[in-house]
Amino acid sequence: MAKLKLTKNELKKQKDALKRYTRYLPTLELKKQQLLAEIRRVHDEIRVSQGKLDALRKQLSAWVALFAEDVDVASLLKLKEVVTDTGNIAGINIPLFKKLEFEEISYDLMEYPLWVDSGVEAAKDTIAFEKELDILREQEALIQEELRTTVQRINLFDKVMIPRSKENIRKIRIFMGDQDTAAVVRGKISKGKIEKKKLEQSA
Repeated sequence: MAKLKLTKNELKKQKDALKRYTRYLPTLELKKQQLLAEIRRVHDEIRVSQGKLDALRKQLSAWVALFAEDVDVASLLKLKEVVTDTGNIAGINIPLFKKLEFEEISYDLMEYPLWVDSGVEAAKDTIAFEKELDILREQEALIQEELRTTVQRINLFDKVMIPRSKENIRKIRIFMGDQDTAAVVRGKISKGKIEKKKLEQSA
């Protein structure tokens, strides 16, 4: 760390820095609150989506016996694209799940049992919830990382930068006060010498 200069310019520099830090700290605190709120929101969404997925899987378990009819439902499903968007939360970009697009695979209705259409739709819904959960977990990871960085910055400003600037300002003021006192004392001594000399000359 550079040696502290005990000058008026350095005092101004330290005061400006302190003003900047104290102005920026509430902004960081606000960002922290926003990020915590977003993490709670994402947790809630994950819980809801996971609940829907679990319910759907339970429902699908009823199809298991039918799937045992040697029908390759997977061959009737081909994921073309996971459609996402980008959102912004407290200054960070996060992915947003929109929908899944599947390729249209035509099949002869006469060759497959009646339950296949419902089975394919249920399988599509299951995949959609799984992809949505993946993206929600990605959101959560990005927000958690931003929260970690924000908390580090808050700690840096609150526990290091602001106290250091205050201490530097205090040291400079003490030094300058001592300098002013010394200058007054020197002035009085000089004045006393001059007056003494005048008295000696007039005697």
